[in-house]
Amino acid sequence: MQGVARNFFILGIVMAIAGMMLGLSMAMSHNHVQMPVHAHIMVAGWLMSAVFGFFYHLFPAARQNRLATVHFWIHAVSIIVLVISLYFVLAGNPGVEPVTAISSIVFFLGMLLFAWIAIPVINKS
Repeated sequence: MQGVARNFFILGIVMAIAGMMLGLSMAMSHNHVQMPVHAHIMVAGWLMSAVFGFFYHLFPAARQNRLATVHFWIHAVSIIVLVISLYFVLAGNPGVEPVTAISSIVFFLGMLLFAWIAIPVINKS
């Protein structure tokens, strides 16, 4: 695995570890207030990053596209900001909610960018 595929997969592994640590913390404390954060980390962080990594690995033409690197950075920054800000919102800090909203929109834009990159590559295969 190389380039953006490797970057996505490493990000996914880091997110999986973070999500599992949060899950263990919730289980040990019997406080599950942060369950939505755990779910976002595991699905949007770990699962989606791994899927993107495998896609770019399986379709080298897609990872040659300069937009693939843009996609990685949009995804990485937005998911990290999203889950951290969501953590603080659920911890009782509603003032952080606009940050969560903006990062969610940017995360969605990253998915649209992935569709822009992936669909033509898939159609050529």
